[in-house]
Amino acid sequence: MLEIGIRVGKLLMKSGAEVYRVEDTMVRFCKAYKDVENVESFVIATGIMLTIQVDGHSYSKVCRVQSRSTNLECIEDVNALSREVQTKDFTMEEVEERLDKIAQKPMYPQWMTILFGAIGAAGFAMFFEGNLYEIGYSFIIGLVIRYLTIWLNKLEMNSFINNVLLAGIVSLLSVFFHQISILARVDTLVISGIMLLIPGLAITNAIRDTMSGDYLSAGARAMEACMLACAIALGAGLVLISMRYFL
Repeated sequence: MLEIGIRVGKLLMKSGAEVYRVEDTMVRFCKAYKDVENVESFVIATGIMLTIQVDGHSYSKVCRVQSRSTNLECIEDVNALSREVQTKDFTMEEVEERLDKIAQKPMYPQWMTILFGAIGAAGFAMFFEGNLYEIGYSFIIGLVIRYLTIWLNKLEMNSFINNVLLAGIVSLLSVFFHQISILARVDTLVISGIMLLIPGLAITNAIRDTMSGDYLSAGARAMEACMLACAIALGAGLVLISMRYFL
């Protein structure tokens, strides 16, 4: 039960769930079994601690969470399973099988992720009152950035470095397209492409964790969002400043 509880927490944290949701779901899983007398969970942005009491003995386990992404479908599936476990009689093996299926469930195919990333960038160009040239070039920038994002994630590089590189590439492509067509403004292209890199989920979770009283995790998430924002500004700024000396 301890292993299952930790696995559930790690799945949720790696998928981008809020701290209070992770703690609550872990407790739901453990309390669904009558042998468990007491459950205590403590979660921060980078680690999970779980203690259960069975037959008067306490058992604890600590797990480190090193990477996080966004997978709302995984969060929904784990939450649904936690409620099923409370109403139906599941064996440990059945729960593990369900968790295996959730963990191995494929996300959206790469082509769809890349396509809708491009559509998102083009949509932001429309939002910022861009012309047809800017919308079209933003679409191309979105394709490139989303593809490179997937490729860099496979390399498991540091997220700060990833954002510096990607923001720099956005600026470089924006300047290039501006040179092709003077009607395409650099600022509109840069902003539209950079919006794909903004850590929106980290900012949202920081606010929600603050409202839930999880100030330690909220501070960690807020710091993470600030660092990623600084990385984006650094990458874009370096390229734009450098371009002044070459163009």
